[in-house]
Amino acid sequence: MATWVIGDVQGCWGALKRLLGKLQFDPEADRLWFAGDLIGRGVQAEAVLDFVMGLGDRASCVLGNHDLNLLAIDAGLRRAKPSDRLDGILASSRRADYMAFLSRQPLILWSDKHDTLVSHAGLYPKWSIAKASALAEEVVCVLRSSRRVSFLENMYGDTPDIWSEHLTGWARLRFIANAFTRMRFVDGAGRLDLATKGGLDSAARPWRPWFDWPNPDRGDTRVIFGHWSTVGRIKKNNAVGLDSGCVWGGELSAIQIDRDHDNIVAEPCKSLTDELS
Repeated sequence: MATWVIGDVQGCWGALKRLLGKLQFDPEADRLWFAGDLIGRGVQAEAVLDFVMGLGDRASCVLGNHDLNLLAIDAGLRRAKPSDRLDGILASSRRADYMAFLSRQPLILWSDKHDTLVSHAGLYPKWSIAKASALAEEVVCVLRSSRRVSFLENMYGDTPDIWSEHLTGWARLRFIANAFTRMRFVDGAGRLDLATKGGLDSAARPWRPWFDWPNPDRGDTRVIFGHWSTVGRIKKNNAVGLDSGCVWGGELSAIQIDRDHDNIVAEPCKSLTDELS
């Protein structure tokens, strides 16, 4: 039995199928964890969702920023951009099923056995694993409640940009969601730079990638994340980035998190047009 974490699929069904072939994925024995953004910009988002949903408890997925964007669009709070390529989902007879599935997904996945945490953007360096788990649950509980639409309506924005235990209401939940789904650069005080989206050197000091800051409360826990395609696949400071830009013609990457393996497998991605074939 193997447990694989797969980076940002973003609707690239063809690449996912080919990658699973390389992994010799056995749906009866193996497990798949997805690092968020199952959909967004890819041309076969419905096929990806159908596959993941069909695996039942053999698959788990954390929410990414594109997944939350779809929930907001479904709620009538935002308009889909043509580049989102969400028309098929929104016109599907399974639309309600897709939204119900996404709204049930967590912001983090944690394995004590593998001492590994997965979230879309990473782990805010001021939070311990226990703290991150508790805060992620705050957002998930709202998404699964009658307050979901209100949360989605108040989710967008870059403030507050620093964590405080005194944060309350939508400001508190917005920061938590941003830290788990949009974070890249952080300063020494813990402020988030949510505007810079380039590579590791694209933000001037005092900004540094979140995984370059010490986090003594994290211990030896490995953090696996996606979201940062301009950095691509990376292993640094016990953090593993798996967004290798599949939707941009890069690769779709997976890591087997069983400690006696820890191997990364990647599948080259075709153009979006070719992915339909």
